[in-house]
Amino acid sequence: MLLVLIMIVPTKTYCYFSDRSPSGNGCKTCKTRWKSKPPRSQKSKEPTSLSLCLRLFHRYRDLAPQLVPLDYSDRPAVTLPYELIGSMPELKDNPFRQRIAEVFSEHGDGNMTLDDFLDMFSVLSEMAPRDLKAYYAFKIYDFNNDDYICKSDLEKTVNKLTRNELTPEEVSLVCDKVIYEADVDNDGKLSLADFQHMIVRAPDFLRTGSIPVGPNCMLQIYSFIVNPTDI
Repeated sequence: MLLVLIMIVPTKTYCYFSDRSPSGNGCKTCKTRWKSKPPRSQKSKEPTSLSLCLRLFHRYRDLAPQLVPLDYSDRPAVTLPYELIGSMPELKDNPFRQRIAEVFSEHGDGNMTLDDFLDMFSVLSEMAPRDLKAYYAFKIYDFNNDDYICKSDLEKTVNKLTRNELTPEEVSLVCDKVIYEADVDNDGKLSLADFQHMIVRAPDFLRTGSIPVGPNCMLQIYSFIVNPTDI
């Protein structure tokens, strides 16, 4: 059994403002209207996209109020170091916290601008599309950034999840099993299409956190649940 963490964080962030997402469906309005009042909803008391952007902005600013100005109308060049990002409750106990920060940071170093921060919480929202989550989960597991999840990537994943408690032989056995079961085109590594196909084979994976990979192997997906009131 392989314990694999996939980032599915239900934060109720309804605005998908990731300009670097595969579909490119950025929401630039929310990024530029910091001083506007959020629109009122006549039928629902759910927070609007703008109000959630504002909440995330204040969470970002709370990490370093001496560095992050209240006025972002001139788009100041502010970047917070990974050490601050990784200390957040949503990430601090996550074995992939540094890798997550690297994937969502513009320069791949884990240091985040406000836009990077908004992108991350947008994708980790429970409302984000499954394909978008799968895309970024794939990027997180692709440690060497070659657009494939190879055996060495899987070995790093297993070691992080098991806190290096498995022997090298056990790790190798698990990785070989995963590749054998999930590698559709039999090239010895997992492409994004292979990874997405694995998820499609388990339509309940977002709800139950469980993906069957074969008769003798189960990928269990553990969700890190974020209380919406924490945003």
